[in-house]
Amino acid sequence: MPEHRVKLAAAAASDVGLVRRTNEDSALAEWPVYLVADGMGGYEAGDRASAAVVDAFREHVVGRPVATVVGVRESLAGASARVAAVAAETDRGAGSTVAGVALVDDEGEPAWLVFNVGDSRVYRHHGTELEQLTVDHSLGQELVDGGAMRAEDLATFERRNVITRAIGAPDSTADSWLLPVVNGERLLICSDGLTSEVSDEGIRATLTMSGRPESAAAALVQRARQAGGRDNITVVVVDVLSGGLDEYADATTGVPRRTPDPAGAPEVDDETTIPVRRRS
Repeated sequence: MPEHRVKLAAAAASDVGLVRRTNEDSALAEWPVYLVADGMGGYEAGDRASAAVVDAFREHVVGRPVATVVGVRESLAGASARVAAVAAETDRGAGSTVAGVALVDDEGEPAWLVFNVGDSRVYRHHGTELEQLTVDHSLGQELVDGGAMRAEDLATFERRNVITRAIGAPDSTADSWLLPVVNGERLLICSDGLTSEVSDEGIRATLTMSGRPESAAAALVQRARQAGGRDNITVVVVDVLSGGLDEYADATTGVPRRTPDPAGAPEVDDETTIPVRRRS
């Protein structure tokens, strides 16, 4: 798939917020990968951890005509090694979430490889509809999945920010999905500094009303600040201008297909099932 076939417009925005003294978030918005990393570990550790994640993806993916599943896998492995090196220099340790999308070639057609570790998120906005593509690796989400908590109670759950996976943690396994690239769609990648302050409905309305990605990113950050800004806020907005499908209906059946796992599957067959989400 030639690079010029898909036309994108993208923008990133980040803000320290109104409470934190240091911005521990990092973002990458360089063809063909777009991601947000939210660092943990306190002053001079969290920011270094998230920057290490970005550096790993810049080394293995940025500058290629398209990304590859192998390149994303190598980036995640490299990120783990780099964050471990940061943690070794601190008393408290260090870690980072990551969520993002990489443009890949799927049997000659453009596709998004969506991935996440932790509670940073990827959303898809099309028309006026908003869909969360990633699933949080958090204590609250586990309670919801297990039936012990209602999804609508997550916003007020006191331990909602306790994450169960992170780059640099014992469990750093990435979840991943393969989705078609659709003309007119808008992807949002964000840290929990946005989602802990702004509801999905607020995010949907802002993305719907905003024009260019730069305007949308700035408006989302401002909305989170106005809601309290209790954490760092980082967003990346990616618009598909052309070169993709006109609708999800143009895609194939939606049956999960076997694709190499970017998180590093067991070396038995070096493959794992990644579900392909399709709009009905």
